[in-house]
Amino acid sequence: MIMSTLALLFFPLAMAFAASSDLLTMRISNKLVLLLAAGFVVMALAVELPLQQFAMHVLCALVVLVVAFGLFALRWIGGGDAKLAAATTLWLGFGLTLPYLAYTALLGGALTLIILILRRMPLTPLIARFEWLNRLHDPKQGVPYGIAMAIAGLLTYSNTAIFERLAA
Repeated sequence: MIMSTLALLFFPLAMAFAASSDLLTMRISNKLVLLLAAGFVVMALAVELPLQQFAMHVLCALVVLVVAFGLFALRWIGGGDAKLAAATTLWLGFGLTLPYLAYTALLGGALTLIILILRRMPLTPLIARFEWLNRLHDPKQGVPYGIAMAIAGLLTYSNTAIFERLAA
């Protein structure tokens, strides 16, 4: 029981870490992305995900990685965002990737608007003491889109084959 609960929490905890890391540092660690990918392999084996379904998840992640790195090359998204999208869709597969991307776009748009509005307001001295808030307030900085991506991943996770098998 404890192991299945820990297994169920692996993905949400990794997403929470990605979101907080992007918020505080504007970076998503390669180690986290690799941990997410390795976690998928371990969980897929643990729940005996059929080989064909496993292969489709891998193919989905590769497609997303190629498209995301194209967007990165155009400087539309960050490299960490591209890798996180691929690692997340590895868990989701083709069936949940479109809802994930739709959630990401909607949440990312809302996040961007909120940050743009907040950037027009002056920072109080109390808030300005925090480096990460200064960075977030700086109009020359990007938007920590990993937050939207993580929330979107959490919104779709309960429909994944791994979650359904672990929760059964």
